[in-house]
Amino acid sequence: MTYVGFCVLNASPHFLYGPGKDALALTAEFGGVVNENTTQDVLEKQHAKELCRDRSNETACALEDGNFAPQAVLFLAQVVSGIGGGLYYTLGISYMDDNTKKSKTPALLSLSYFFHMLGPAIGYSLASFCLRVYIAPQLKPLINNKDPRWLGAWWMGWLLLGSALFISGLIFSMLPQELPRAKARRLVEERKRREANASKAGASEEPVVSKASIRDMVVTFKRLATNKTLICNNISSIFYYFGYTPYWIFTPKYIEVQYRQSAATSSMVTGTVALAFSALGVLISGFVISRFKPSARYMAAWNVLVGLLSVAGCIAYAFIGCPGNEQSMVVNIPASGPNSVATCNSACYCDYVPFSPVCGQNNMTYISPCHAGCRRSITDDSGAKTFTDCGCISTAATTTNAKTKRSFLESLNITESELLTSSNNTMIEATTTEMITNDGSFLSPATTITKVGEQLSFSIGGYATPGACPVNCFKQFVLFLSVMCLLKFIGATGRASNFLVTVRCVSEQDKAAAMGFGMMLACMLSFIPAPIFFGWMLDSMCLVWGKTCSNKGNCWLYDPLVMRYILNLTAGAFIFVGTVFDGGVWFLVKDLKIFDEEKQNTEEGTKEEKDVMLFEEKD
Repeated sequence: MTYVGFCVLNASPHFLYGPGKDALALTAEFGGVVNENTTQDVLEKQHAKELCRDRSNETACALEDGNFAPQAVLFLAQVVSGIGGGLYYTLGISYMDDNTKKSKTPALLSLSYFFHMLGPAIGYSLASFCLRVYIAPQLKPLINNKDPRWLGAWWMGWLLLGSALFISGLIFSMLPQELPRAKARRLVEERKRREANASKAGASEEPVVSKASIRDMVVTFKRLATNKTLICNNISSIFYYFGYTPYWIFTPKYIEVQYRQSAATSSMVTGTVALAFSALGVLISGFVISRFKPSARYMAAWNVLVGLLSVAGCIAYAFIGCPGNEQSMVVNIPASGPNSVATCNSACYCDYVPFSPVCGQNNMTYISPCHAGCRRSITDDSGAKTFTDCGCISTAATTTNAKTKRSFLESLNITESELLTSSNNTMIEATTTEMITNDGSFLSPATTITKVGEQLSFSIGGYATPGACPVNCFKQFVLFLSVMCLLKFIGATGRASNFLVTVRCVSEQDKAAAMGFGMMLACMLSFIPAPIFFGWMLDSMCLVWGKTCSNKGNCWLYDPLVMRYILNLTAGAFIFVGTVFDGGVWFLVKDLKIFDEEKQNTEEGTKEEKDVMLFEEKD
């Protein structure tokens, strides 16, 4: 039921604080008083903020009151989720293992992991459905869901999931503490153990399980901490989790940055395609282990091979890049300060301009119209916008021909005497001429004229269109996707064997504690620090930061080349260390039995089944 509380807490900010003023203003009930002309004026002002403006037009930043309470509620929801998840992965998996035959555990475990991986795919579909509904379903929105201002009903999915979890929780609560057949099997094993101990002189009795206490917990954890196989396996998992963290969390962002794919495509690939291969790998490996029953050493050796292949995959990622993407973006931040060097956009005030890339006529992408030095924008009858008078997108020419110089200067209404100085060298700017482009539209170029001796140089400001310049990274993206799917499949095949080593290298009474111990180490040393570490690493790769009134905002542009090498090679290094510890597990599990039930001969197996049936009849 903790997950039900998690879902309710996640949805509660909407009911406690409402959809927000901006969302209400876009509905007929609350925003109907705003007419079309007013909205158009607002849009024009918004577009003007994207253009190059002088610093004399700098306006104060409007600070808005923030509210920390919703963030606190969401943080509390994550805490509750962690408690519920811990119970599921320790007590839940242990319950399944205790109530099934050891020969069936790999298949059931893989089936459990399969459905666990199927969840995110269903979640993405549910999110897509909910976000098509307006955030306030009872109100009539004035815009459709294709408008960038649209806010979907993000909270609705949590209520649907909470209801489903509540029903399933009620069903699980009806299960007995121990299933009848499993209880009979345990009683048979205990009887055999007592008979074996009684037949051996001086044989030590198995420790009697006492009531849970602090002392018992300390003794249990001491026993686990001295188990070399368990510790080595847990350390291996810690490094694996650390190395895989950037691929679990930042893959959509990585695909967007490296291969210029949309956010929707990146999310779909991460949440469905790659996940399907992981689920398939878990499912197949579980049934293969159940069918062929390999020894612990074979499974540990397979984990070593999986680790080496994962390292090779990380190295392959580092060399699957898109050169066109890495060379098409122009990073030119307007210079400021007394010692700054004048640039094409040094007169522009772009501090608070949002990231809105434009494609220049030179086929280069700029961060925004302001960063491209564009001072004007025009919109044709079809609604297509063009940014003009762009100082950073220039068409340059040089001439010493007197007739050419005179005709060009006359077109700008400038006499040649205006270019003469005592040094006979000068530079002036003019923006007085309208040019007609091939399609008949008018552009007002920023023209810079430089005269050095008899040579006249001039550059005419160009134009840009909204959106980044198209870059074809499809082949590289398909190659990356192929490698990722292969590694997802191979990596998932080691999950069942890793779990079996964990629960078989400890006594029956320590299984749940061993899983909780491993999860505690993973959370403390991987799940908490790894996102922080790789998040810091990504921040260090940022080329352009957005700016807010009180602090820096989101990263607008990452260095794709540095990201590709540093991120993948660092992740590969962590996975390699984990593989080394997997080698230690391989060395330590040479005497570990995974399927000890299958070591019995057919007669003993038949007798045990009869004993189990006898106990069931007595119950």
